[in-house]
Amino acid sequence: MRFDLITIFPEFFAGPLEHGIVRRARETGLVEVHVQDLRVFTKDRHRTVDDRPFGGGEGMVLKPEPLFEAVEALLSQSVSDAPKLNNDGPKTAIVLMSAAGRLFNQETARRYAQLERIIFICGRYEGVDERVAEHLATDEISIGDFVLSGGELPAMMIVDAVTRLLPGALGNEASSQNESFTGAADPECHTLHPVDSASHQSSVTSHALLDFPHYTRPADYRGWSVPEVLIGGNHAEVAKWRRAAALEKTHRNRPDLLSSGRET
Repeated sequence: MRFDLITIFPEFFAGPLEHGIVRRARETGLVEVHVQDLRVFTKDRHRTVDDRPFGGGEGMVLKPEPLFEAVEALLSQSVSDAPKLNNDGPKTAIVLMSAAGRLFNQETARRYAQLERIIFICGRYEGVDERVAEHLATDEISIGDFVLSGGELPAMMIVDAVTRLLPGALGNEASSQNESFTGAADPECHTLHPVDSASHQSSVTSHALLDFPHYTRPADYRGWSVPEVLIGGNHAEVAKWRRAAALEKTHRNRPDLLSSGRET
């Protein structure tokens, strides 16, 4: 997997790329990460990448020319309409990070993990010329309903989320299968039903759940004890507890992930 990050602040990525799973994946050759300075593709002596918006308004807008030329240089081909490039089997995504984009989630991460290459366009200022979204990017992605100063941090978050899904990235492959948004709180829980209604259980398991709560030593800390079932050694009971706890936590923190018919 190759990641390309187009930015006006290439030094931003020096820290995040040197730690944890992403660093190990780079060292083993599982992923390649290339940071591209957008200003290389400017034509004036001031290396201008932005301009005032047509129609007036606040802020500055990233110009289309350097972005198109940067992506075309990375792809070694002209891009007339990038969203149509991958119709015969997408292997490359050109992702514009934008507060106005579609919301990134774990399903998007899984889809991206099947690709060979992702090129990130990290927006700045007031925004990016809309022609970039319409004719250059294959995806316009947001990480949430809030606004950041630029697309570098969101892009790095997606790099991390996708990398950890690649085979060989984690020490234990089950780690990425038994966590939040994977659709099951524990591999043994598929046959365990902590609720009475089978139809209700089916409705719940069709939705991704948050991860179940985790505990480690000491068993008692400041009077807060680890649930006894986790210490008893009964794996079936542990799996049942984890399933119920994951449902409760999802209902409490992210009820939108559950069906509207879930009863308290």
